[in-house]
Amino acid sequence: MIILGIDPGTATTGYGIIESKIPKNKKEKALACIGYGIIKTSPKIETAKRLMQISSEMIKLLEKYEPQAVIVESLFFFKNLKTALPVSQARGVILLEIAKKNVPIYEFTPLQIKSSVCGYGRAEKLQVQKMVQLLLNLKELPKPDDAADALAAAICGSDALKIIRR
Repeated sequence: MIILGIDPGTATTGYGIIESKIPKNKKEKALACIGYGIIKTSPKIETAKRLMQISSEMIKLLEKYEPQAVIVESLFFFKNLKTALPVSQARGVILLEIAKKNVPIYEFTPLQIKSSVCGYGRAEKLQVQKMVQLLLNLKELPKPDDAADALAAAICGSDALKIIRR
């Protein structure tokens, strides 16, 4: 199963694509990283154009990887209304494009994602990166943070979907 993880943001949206499978033998890994990166928009352009860029890039990701599920980090709480509103706008655009493709969407809070990947919901960014590196057998630490968070979301979703499929 191909799973796309998304860490939404207007300035930077992280994405991570993994394959989750049932291993045929002890040497085969259950999870494999297919790719990851970020969608970066310029603060110099107006909000509507930034959202259009996110929309366009999401369409490309969905068409290229054809995921069977998309995991989107939800906005569980916010410390700053100034950052919460743009993130919510980006999430709306992202959710719309996924829904247009009829791909199942699952949402998890940052706390749930960190708990799933690190065993601790308040794990630091570096801990998340190191666990993602370990779980996906990556040669180097996944960077930037947004991409690592998106891979963590995909891993969390993979775990949840295994429970649902039982």
